[in-house]
Amino acid sequence: MAFEKLSRQQIANLVAADIPDGAYVNLGIGIPTLVSAFLPPDRDVILHTENGIVGMGPGDPDAPLDLDLINASKEAVTLLPGASITDHVVSFAMMRGGHLDLTVLGAFQVSERGDLANWDTGARDTIPAVGGAMDLVAGARQVYITMEHVTKDGQPKIVRECTYPLTGAGVVDRIYTDLAIIEVRPEGLRVVAMVAGLGFDALQSVTGCPLTLAADLRLL
Repeated sequence: MAFEKLSRQQIANLVAADIPDGAYVNLGIGIPTLVSAFLPPDRDVILHTENGIVGMGPGDPDAPLDLDLINASKEAVTLLPGASITDHVVSFAMMRGGHLDLTVLGAFQVSERGDLANWDTGARDTIPAVGGAMDLVAGARQVYITMEHVTKDGQPKIVRECTYPLTGAGVVDRIYTDLAIIEVRPEGLRVVAMVAGLGFDALQSVTGCPLTLAADLRLL
């Protein structure tokens, strides 16, 4: 049966639907940044950026550009009523001190134990950029990862052991890819949702470690 991979926007929408009301959330670069556009209007989610905003709102195309108000992807944002601005010391104290309920990040690799590698591939044409990722994965109560399931040349990004330098060991709770939603559990990786038309064997073939299926598996 034919299937269609999820778009970056669809991945972001799935993450947004799973963020609980009242959560304090940090969104990383790339797909995570898109999550803010899909948050349900009846849900109060407080967005944090490591450059010192608590209560970030969507960008306003009609407002004058203010480069002091940007998100992780360097896109213009606004301040919601009740928002606050802090210096980096306070912002990183929030990140490191367990004050964030959730961080949503991208990844180069995730291992079957939930190890995360997302700051350096060692490629000559790239610049290693850890940013605040190590602080976030150490301090946030939960870590969600958004990424394509495989690399551009078809290699699995979900693996037994990460071959890139780690951002954090055993920190990932859930992985959202263009093929599936996967929970990291003590006994291994469990698929809780996958795109309609994709067989489990096909999903396993592009994953570098064993998967199991949830009894209540849902189709996307």
